[in-house]
Amino acid sequence: QVQLVESGGGSVQSGGSLRLSCAASGYIFSDTCMGWFRQAPGQEREGVASIGSVGSETSTRYVESVKGRFTISRDSAKSTLYLQMNSLNPEDTATYYCAARRFCSGSTLDSGTYNDWGQGTQVTVSP
Repeated sequence: QVQLVESGGGSVQSGGSLRLSCAASGYIFSDTCMGWFRQAPGQEREGVASIGSVGSETSTRYVESVKGRFTISRDSAKSTLYLQMNSLNPEDTATYYCAARRFCSGSTLDSGTYNDWGQGTQVTVSP
């Protein structure tokens, strides 16, 4: 049985940092595509960052608005997906979700690719 559980959300001031974690049980990371998505009130869900394997290489992808500020990574030994978020600004305020799809290669920000989702963790950035 697969399960995704996010943690690490909170409230920070603009310019601050947070690291989100997603405990991912039941997955073999080498054949699982994983991603972080976010949704602000009244807005559509947005793909933020994704990670996957292509052969022996790791592929990552970011939405333009977070490039250079956010870093996605994963630790297969700890069965955990991470999102390091630096230089946060109020526009990053949202509920953040981790997502996964087994038997998948590469990285994609297309939410339709993923069939497993966590419950979400709130990130609030004040001016």
